[in-house]
Amino acid sequence: MKGSIAVYPGTFDPLTNGHVDIVKRSLKIFDKVILAIAYNSKKQTFFTVEERLELIQKVLGKENNLEITYFEGLTAEFCLKKGATTIIRGLRAVADFDYEYAIALLNKKLAPEVETIFLMASGENSFISSSMVKEVARYGRTVENYVPEVINKALMKKFNEQNKL
Repeated sequence: MKGSIAVYPGTFDPLTNGHVDIVKRSLKIFDKVILAIAYNSKKQTFFTVEERLELIQKVLGKENNLEITYFEGLTAEFCLKKGATTIIRGLRAVADFDYEYAIALLNKKLAPEVETIFLMASGENSFISSSMVKEVARYGRTVENYVPEVINKALMKKFNEQNKL
């Protein structure tokens, strides 16, 4: 789509192989994709926004036409500020649809000119969630099949540091 800008918002705590797959597929559709880490000072995350930015940059920083940033506030307003016409959301299973559909409707009311598109997760990524990855890693098990290697190492390191306290 000529001149198209899309925003892929999320917490990305941590970035999974499913997220990476959605980004790479989105880059084939849009001229520019903005991976936007949602920052909420009231929400407890495992990695700080700075750590997530750094880790995602290590994984995806060489992708052409990809901007990696963070934002605080409403996704619809962020899209308008960035000149984006599309919000990208990934769906893993039918269970995700109701929640994502409600968010899409709200965003459409807030910014009627911004569309939401849903990309289905690839089969091998359809069950991966950031929460599941953290739960497995919390007990010292590798999650190398579900996240990029740099993320796996960062998870293992951070959980090891916490366990020493």
